[in-house]
Amino acid sequence: QVQLTESGGGLVQPGGSLRVSCAASERAFSTYSMGWFRQAPGKGREFVAAISWQGSNTLYARSVEGRFTISRDNAKNTVDLQMKNLNSDDTGVYYCARAREQFVLDRVAYDYWGQGTQVTVSS
Repeated sequence: QVQLTESGGGLVQPGGSLRVSCAASERAFSTYSMGWFRQAPGKGREFVAAISWQGSNTLYARSVEGRFTISRDNAKNTVDLQMKNLNSDDTGVYYCARAREQFVLDRVAYDYWGQGTQVTVSS
């Protein structure tokens, strides 16, 4: 059973930065793409960013491109999301997820999810 544990959420002022991290208990971590999703209050879960199994390719939602950076460390089984220039629209619960299939990078096919970490952007 794959376990994903997020950390690093919190309260940040508009324009500020925050880094959220995800630790995975996955033996084959380096063969799966990883993604970050978020869910704002009263809205559905939406794709934020994804990174390929070796970290050579990334995908971003248009709303975060240029502000967020996804990265991974396969030696530590971790994937991070560095967020800059945050605004109120970035408020939500951020979830880490593992791709459904090995060696596939996309925005929708994910099957294991963490419990999420709350990010609140407010003055």
